[in-house]
Amino acid sequence: MGLEIERKFLVASDGWRDEVASHSDIRQIYLAVNDRSTVRVRIKDTAAFLTVKSAAPALTRAEFEYPIPVTDAEALLALRTGRLIQKRRHIVPQGALRWEIDVFAGDLDGLVIAEIELPGEDTAFVRPAWLGAEVTEDPRYGNANLATHGLPVRE
Repeated sequence: MGLEIERKFLVASDGWRDEVASHSDIRQIYLAVNDRSTVRVRIKDTAAFLTVKSAAPALTRAEFEYPIPVTDAEALLALRTGRLIQKRRHIVPQGALRWEIDVFAGDLDGLVIAEIELPGEDTAFVRPAWLGAEVTEDPRYGNANLATHGLPVRE
């Protein structure tokens, strides 16, 4: 079984921009969203993937990802549940780890989220000054929830 161990944060400033090593443009939709799992189609630059994830917001989740033809992914966009998610993902290396900073566009314009994938739940990492509040276990900031409910109301 595939596992994803990831922490997610809001981004508090643009301090990360000078450290970007690369970026990708992403469009993604959800075909199914329920309390147990999500089924996502993602087009990342010139490649496409079908991904099944366990739905509960948590540090560790099941994840299964499979490449699919871009033409199939384009056709599946019409079958989406909720909105199309559009974002530019910037990669910021940090030693053996890397930050993925997603700058959302379209309906989610203005939202910026940083994620770091970890080899273990107890893996230590440096918390950059540009990070804001952690939202790893806040379901409002999951991409499936963003697709179905839009931008969260900030407290």
